[in-house]
Amino acid sequence: MLIIGIAGGTGSGKTTVVRKVIQSLPEGEVTVIPQDSYYKDNSHLPLEQRLTLNFDEPAAIEFSLLVKHLKELKAGHTVEQPIYSYLSCTRSNETITIYPRDVVIVEGILILCDKELRNMMDMKVFVDADGDDRLIRVINRDIIERGRTVEKVIDRYEKVLKPMHLQHIEPTKRYADLIIPQGGNNHVAIDILTNFIAHKLNG
Repeated sequence: MLIIGIAGGTGSGKTTVVRKVIQSLPEGEVTVIPQDSYYKDNSHLPLEQRLTLNFDEPAAIEFSLLVKHLKELKAGHTVEQPIYSYLSCTRSNETITIYPRDVVIVEGILILCDKELRNMMDMKVFVDADGDDRLIRVINRDIIERGRTVEKVIDRYEKVLKPMHLQHIEPTKRYADLIIPQGGNNHVAIDILTNFIAHKLNG
């Protein structure tokens, strides 16, 4: 099993990179594990408090469970991936059954923050993008998908996203084996990544 970590700031183009990698490989060979599924369950907190939580720091993620699940997949076992709701900031009672595959892509803004998780990766990728470009993508996404106003998105960007990016996410770039500037538009870097995967699978 090949484990690929794809990190980068919010709105950097990680999802596009993941999609293009999947498209380049035979169907059924890739499983994607999103970091967002492993946010800690906060159902013990009042809703008002949950809505003010910081999701952009490593403490928000249950890395131990993510590592445990990767180890189980590597051993050939299925795992039950949590389902996290941004609306209620809690985990659902339901889960998604994940099956072992030749390639597992772990994707998320904070995945290179955890040493044990990093050490499990056969390749670490950091998708890089200009701060202004990321902000535009975040505004578009949060308005459409999360029903936020432009003012709320910009306020959150200035108070949470930007400082957390500089404190936690940007420094993890030094752990990357491959940095992809311009996200999903960088066809050369995506080719390098997909060729690496194909070579490992066929080796």
